[in-house]
Amino acid sequence: MDRAAVLAAFEKQLRDTVRSGLGVGRLERAGNVIRCVSPSPDGWNGVDWSDLDETNADAVIAEQIAYFSGIGRRFEWKYYAHDEPADLPDRLRAAGFEPDQEEALMVAEIADLPADVPTPDGIELHTATDDTVLDQARQVHDVVFGGDHRPMVDSLRERLRRDPEALAVVIAFAGETPVCSSRIDFHPGTDFASLWGGGTLPEWRRRGIYRAMVARRARLAAERGFTYLRIDALPTSRPILEKLGFVRISTTIPFIAPA
Repeated sequence: MDRAAVLAAFEKQLRDTVRSGLGVGRLERAGNVIRCVSPSPDGWNGVDWSDLDETNADAVIAEQIAYFSGIGRRFEWKYYAHDEPADLPDRLRAAGFEPDQEEALMVAEIADLPADVPTPDGIELHTATDDTVLDQARQVHDVVFGGDHRPMVDSLRERLRRDPEALAVVIAFAGETPVCSSRIDFHPGTDFASLWGGGTLPEWRRRGIYRAMVARRARLAAERGFTYLRIDALPTSRPILEKLGFVRISTTIPFIAPA
């Protein structure tokens, strides 16, 4: 994989563009940033892309704090290691932002992923098609990641209602018990589909369920003609993804704005 070329495509197709139909909120270009404004305070509000340098970074950061404060939204600044200026993380911290856990931006060419990943014995994978299964996905996320993921699932439910082809929620069941939940977002007009979630209940880890979930979502993306899968991977997922063929092309850190 040509990492530089894939990163350039990722920037052009997924970050430095105002895409429609995402369902998570309104994307808008505001001067030197592209930001997402959710219709709900509980939705994802944040800066997803920026074009800054040493002369304007502090002023633009202050502008975004003022904007989101003015509409009553907490927000996140989605920082990538290749973003400029080089000291942007320090500037965000100085403005009161708190960094969350570092994630690896990883990409795989779908055609290179293994096609024969087995589903573990006793596990069945389902694509969520009704409210009951979506609620079961929320239950898994609440246990694995902590907190209340009801707003996230409500957003997924609305997105599926508006456009059933925009994403897929895949859940692993052991009998009638949901043990792992994940989703894939499809980005029409781009080469990319995005993997999110992939949380497995602690007692069901190390059995190959996560690998099977990645493989199922890769097949869904291949059926729709996408070339690449991207994922922002936590340390727990990186070794599995690397064995499957994912390559780290950058690092991303969510910076949470001051209250």
